[in-house]
Amino acid sequence: MTAFGKLIRTTAFRLTLVYLFLFALFAASLLGYFAWNTRRLITEQITTTVNAEIAEINDIYTRRGLRGLGFTIGNRALRPGANLYLVTTPAGTAFGGNVGSLSPGVMASSGWAETQYRRLDDQDTADHRALVRVTELSNGFRLLVGRDLEERRRMFGIVANAAQWSVLVVIVLGLGGGIFVARRVLQRIDAMTGTTQRIMAGDLSGRLPVGRSGDELDRLAENLNAMLERIEALMVGLKEVSDNIAHDLKTPLTRLRNRAEEALASSGSEAEYRAALERTIEESDGLIRTFNALLMIARAESGQARGNMDDFDAADVAKGIHELYEPLAEDDGMTLHVWSAPVRVHGNRELISQALANLVENAIKYGKPNPAVSPLGARATALSKEILIEARREGDQLLLSVTDHGPGIPEGDRKHAVERFVRLEASRTQPGSGLGLSLASAVATLHGGELRLGDAHPGLIATLAIPALAAAADRLAPQTQDVPQKVA
Repeated sequence: MTAFGKLIRTTAFRLTLVYLFLFALFAASLLGYFAWNTRRLITEQITTTVNAEIAEINDIYTRRGLRGLGFTIGNRALRPGANLYLVTTPAGTAFGGNVGSLSPGVMASSGWAETQYRRLDDQDTADHRALVRVTELSNGFRLLVGRDLEERRRMFGIVANAAQWSVLVVIVLGLGGGIFVARRVLQRIDAMTGTTQRIMAGDLSGRLPVGRSGDELDRLAENLNAMLERIEALMVGLKEVSDNIAHDLKTPLTRLRNRAEEALASSGSEAEYRAALERTIEESDGLIRTFNALLMIARAESGQARGNMDDFDAADVAKGIHELYEPLAEDDGMTLHVWSAPVRVHGNRELISQALANLVENAIKYGKPNPAVSPLGARATALSKEILIEARREGDQLLLSVTDHGPGIPEGDRKHAVERFVRLEASRTQPGSGLGLSLASAVATLHGGELRLGDAHPGLIATLAIPALAAAADRLAPQTQDVPQKVA
């Protein structure tokens, strides 16, 4: 298809033609109405003048008779630019006036008529048109008074000529403007098409060009670019997950296989076989937990969990996690506290609970104070072994936070720590898959919020910040705080 063919097929060009047709029709109608109204006004002016003159001449004829009539008609006919005058006898012969010829039958009937005529002193052989009125005088005489219509014709011609040129200018300017607009739109669409073709070819880094006008094409390009960024992030995440699964799950699977081979190769007792099977089951359960975490992250990132969202009190979630993990914290020599205020939130309770549970598990695993680096040395107090779960409202957000007083996460590693299968050096000695913070971040993003990692001086504050419901819905029981339990 040629460039011109593409141009005339654009929506912008077709809309320009439609608007051009409508505007030209409107302009032609307006000018036509102006021409018609001008013609009507001139005709009314002629009729008013002729009627007044007939009344005056009729009065002169009544008072002065034929001699006065002939004298008046003769004088008026000699004036420059005079009207048309003609007086005929009852027999139809001319008695006076300046009209040499008329269309047949004009003098036979009284009233108004448009007729062809010639003046007596006219050197031009061409006929002219006039608007005349014929009236019958006493004694059978007839009087014709009229006005030449050349002025009306000339005025109408001027308006018609202006209308033609106006419509022509409108068409030329409209077509030029339509081609200009269509070309600009077509250039932008072609640029977008080129980018989309590169994206379809596999280059997800391509983005649609965004201009400075802020028009609908720019808004469309911005939304599509946001969508492309999301798609690129998902594809990068999918690739990372695939790579991480291939890398990080290879070791436990290899270990699982080696243990099975060792159990088969050995000729030990039944107890040894049982121990090997128990280790195999334990390793398999760890793999199942890893895959379950991956599936939960996938559900959160894909938005599938939005169908199970409901309104609930976040304080109940914090208290439930506290009751669930308090014995585990005691077994590790930690003290788990909860401080909650009633905050209503709309979300997936299961995922929010799992995300908060992951943060608490990380705090129990990695939040133990290190006497070697603690400012108190070996005399670390019970305060440094405390873990605090908080649920509170701040502005229009719900903040679910877990605070510990362990080594924390260096600021430069916090962004990296929320990625899948990432385990920092300080945590490699502890069991885990490196998916806890990834799941918490995915859940926060699903609910329109974020996971924040801050410094507790010392320690880490991990906070789920998600939008809360209106304050009017938060009329629940007053805030509560548990009694700290000290564990040796």
